[in-house]
This record gives sequence, structure tokens and C-alpha cells, in this order.
Amino acid sequence: MFMSFTAVVGSVELGLIYAILALGVFLSFRTLNTPDLTVDGSIVTGSAVSAVVCSTLGSPVLGLLLSFVAGGLAGAVTALLNTKLKIEALLAGILVMLGLYSVNLRILGGRANIPLTQSPTIYKNARSVLNTPYSGCLIGIGVLILVIILFYLFLNTRLGFALRATGDNEYMVRSAGVDSSAMRLLGISLSNAFVGLAGGMLAQYQSTADINMGTGMVVIGLASVIIGEAVFGVIFRNMPLLLRLFAVAAGAVLYRLVLAVALNSGMPSTDLKLTSAVIVTIALASGAVSDMLPGRKKKKTILGQGDVSVRGSSSVPSSRRNPARSSSAGENSGKDGE
Repeated sequence: MFMSFTAVVGSVELGLIYAILALGVFLSFRTLNTPDLTVDGSIVTGSAVSAVVCSTLGSPVLGLLLSFVAGGLAGAVTALLNTKLKIEALLAGILVMLGLYSVNLRILGGRANIPLTQSPTIYKNARSVLNTPYSGCLIGIGVLILVIILFYLFLNTRLGFALRATGDNEYMVRSAGVDSSAMRLLGISLSNAFVGLAGGMLAQYQSTADINMGTGMVVIGLASVIIGEAVFGVIFRNMPLLLRLFAVAAGAVLYRLVLAVALNSGMPSTDLKLTSAVIVTIALASGAVSDMLPGRKKKKTILGQGDVSVRGSSSVPSSRRNPARSSSAGENSGKDGE
């Protein structure tokens, strides 16, 4: 049974919103190499702030800006727990996610949801101005391109290079005189700021903000990142940064289309989370399966040297695999000689 054109357009519109969420997850999971579960709470924070601003002040653009700021503040709390109180990043994200449930309820005024059926949103404004059924797609594409351009320009600044280096090798960054804790604070805050922006857009798109809308959002973001990298990785062997960002965004759209096809084929909506888990598992396992193929070169990551293609076991000398150990061994031998 084929999907209707309206269902395809709706899936693309949602996918464009989730693409911004995926970019935030990409920044924490891929760039900083930090598992951050704050996403499930910060996206609700962004949607709650956006809904309150739209319903009280009638300014959807201001609502999106404030949802960006609110998400960033939530991420900053997680980063501070991790860097200052030395709480593991995974546990810090869980603690903040739990605390945000009560914070989000307070933002929503103690209610479980806020309807926006009678309030202005960017999608309603675009529909009245553009007068086209594809106004939601146009808004999503416009915001997504703007986010990707700003994201790309930031990551190519000196501060952005320091942020990327922190995720690659934090010890090397510290030896270069860069405050890795400040980089983590910046990166996790910015990651959740994008997630909050996605939540603000999602609330305006669905014309409601619900306290439970954040369940499983980190899985959606991670699935989008993995699917985009897996699909584009087959076409392009070495993807530059800009192409990786577009690949992550495309992965979010593909993810929504796959779910829409599954639902349209008769799958019960109660199995939606199971389908999401299966999609992520298949995408994660694709790399391991491809490495098992005969003649396929395996990639091994060596500290401070990126990906190195090898066959079988690594032939890199021990001094190159662990520079810190070799340097300390040299110092000890020097002392023995004296």
C-alpha cells in the first residue's frame, strides 16, 4: 500500500525539524564524543518556552529565540555537573533530564500541555503569506539551511577547532593551553540549544506543547546521525564537514520517511518505539557487517592520529600507540642512566 502525497509531505516537514535536533546530537555525540541524555528534557523545555511565548505574547519568532536560549541553559547545567562536580557525563545528563520534568511543568503553568490552536505560529504565518501547501517544508528548509551555515562557520573558527580537538584528544588540548572544561561547557550548551530550537519549532508545528513529548528524542537524534552517515558514507568515502552536516540532516528526513512507511504498511502505532530501536540497531551494525566482508579494510582509531586503515592486527609500534607511556619510559631510562 503506497503512502499518500500528504503523508510524504508531513513526514518531510517533521524530518526537517528533527534534522535540527540531529545536528545538536551530532555536536555532543560525534564532535565532543560525549553521551548526553539531556536531550529528552531540553527539547521539552524549548517547546514549553515557545508555546508560552506564542500564547501570551503572540510572537513566534521570539518564542524560537528564547527556546534556543532555554535549551542552552539546560545543557550548561549538565556540563557544569560534569566538569565542576566531576559527575559522569551520562549520569549528569540523566539527573538534568529528571530535574527538567518539574521545571518544564512550571513553565507550562502546572498543566500537562498548552494548545496553540488560537495562537500565532511561524507555520500559520507562512501559510497565510506564501499561500501554498508546501509552506511548512519551505520554513523547515530555510531554518535548517541557516542553522547548518552558522554551524559550519562556527566549527571553522579558532574556537570551533578547539572544540573539535577537545572531542578528538582532550589531553592534547590541555597540553596546548586550552581549557577543555570550558570547551565542554560551550559544546554541550550549544548542542542542547539546537535541541531546544527544534522543540520550539515542533511545538509550533503541532500547535501544542506536551510534557511527555521528549520521550525517546535522543534515540531519534542518534538514529538520524547514524543513518545519514551510513547512507552518505557509501557514496562518499571521506566526507568533509559541510557534507557531514547535510548527511545528518538528510538522515533525519530518511528516518521519518521510514517510520511513515512502516506505519502506512499496517504496523500498530504501539510498535513505533520498537521500530525505532530496530532501525538504530541496523544502522549501528552496518559498519561491523561491512568490516566482516572479505577484502574489506578495517579502520582503527589511534590516539591523536585519527583513523588508520589496517588489515588484521595493528602494526603500529607501541611508542606511537601510546605516546604518553613511551615518553615516561624514556624519562625513567634517563634517570637510571644517571
